Amino acid sequence: MYIPHPSETLNQLFSSKPFQGASPAFATFLFLGLDANYSDSIEGEPIFSKIVEYHEDGCEFWRKYGVHHPFLLPGYSGSGRYYHRSFAEIGLTPERSDAVSFVELLHLPTTGQSKLELSDLDTGHLQNLAAWIIEGSARHIFFPAGVVRLLRRSGLFDWIPSEPLGKRGDLKVLLDQPEKHVYQHLHFSNYGKFLEQKRREAREIFHIVSSNV
Repeated sequence: MYIPHPSETLNQLFSSKPFQGASPAFATFLFLGLDANYSDSIEGEPIFSKIVEYHEDGCEFWRKYGVHHPFLLPGYSGSGRYYHRSFAEIGLTPERSDAVSFVELLHLPTTGQSKLELSDLDTGHLQNLAAWIIEGSARHIFFPAGVVRLLRRSGLFDWIPSEPLGKRGDLKVLLDQPEKHVYQHLHFSNYGKFLEQKRREAREIFHIVSSNV
């Protein structure tokens, strides 16, 4: 269950480009999330022009402002900042922006609390996602556990094993081929007792990215 975001502008941006950062068809590193969530009043906030700029060209935004998402810009303290601060702890730099893509399971922006069910997901978007993962150029793909559960149930990702194949450092391995690796990690919003594990996983992700220049 989710609440569609009321902003016509945000919905148009997602319709024309259902991803952020580099194109998932050509990126080297692909990060999957559940949904892109914004406050229902985001269109009236000062940060909104930067959000539009980001969705129009996420790679150029990262190079221009030095952060991968507008929620990390000075002056913004709303929801979503913790998630993106956690991702930033991986240590990726703007120089890698053309190699990094972010895609959500849900094809449109949301507001409020989301608890996605399989029936919420768009089949066409999932089919594109399946093609980007297997047929695209991404060599390293990262799934949080919630994404894994929904993809398994969709019937379009029968290559995902019922249990991880093994581990690479602190990351669980779901696919291990010479040119294609899929990992499971904690959601970047995790905190409390999961914080240290999340940081260890971030260090492993940084090692993977930095080893694939």
